[in-house]
Amino acid sequence: MKYSTKLSDTVHLMAFIHINPKQDLSSSTIAYSIHTNPSYVRQLMMALRKSGLLNSSQGQAKPSLAKSPEDISLLDIYRAVEGQKPLLHLDTNINPDCNVGVNIHYTLRDYYQQVQNAAEGEMRKITLEDIIRGFYERSKNQPLYWD
Repeated sequence: MKYSTKLSDTVHLMAFIHINPKQDLSSSTIAYSIHTNPSYVRQLMMALRKSGLLNSSQGQAKPSLAKSPEDISLLDIYRAVEGQKPLLHLDTNINPDCNVGVNIHYTLRDYYQQVQNAAEGEMRKITLEDIIRGFYERSKNQPLYWD
């Protein structure tokens, strides 16, 4: 099973843009930092633009955050790139004739919804500003850029 890294990659992208406003902010430069390819970065940036979280113009390497980092929650970013996709997923390939499988499925669905609600509540409290502040605290006395 492959796990989605869209959220962490998008947070990385947004923090990179905020921390480096005077740097080359091309999709290639950001992709180098995330260790991915430029087309993936452009896809993430397009999702952020559609969600009103990023300002950018095609052909110009000058993206900027559309809101202050303290006004962007982790949930905002998650919704921008993952939509309404739940954090936990049920196996939908169960035998409908198996009482255990069917009822475990429905029971888990209820608990997964509780987990989803709790996670979303916490994600609303965490801002991009919190994450950037944590970055600065962890990176004291370290260079910001690669050589």
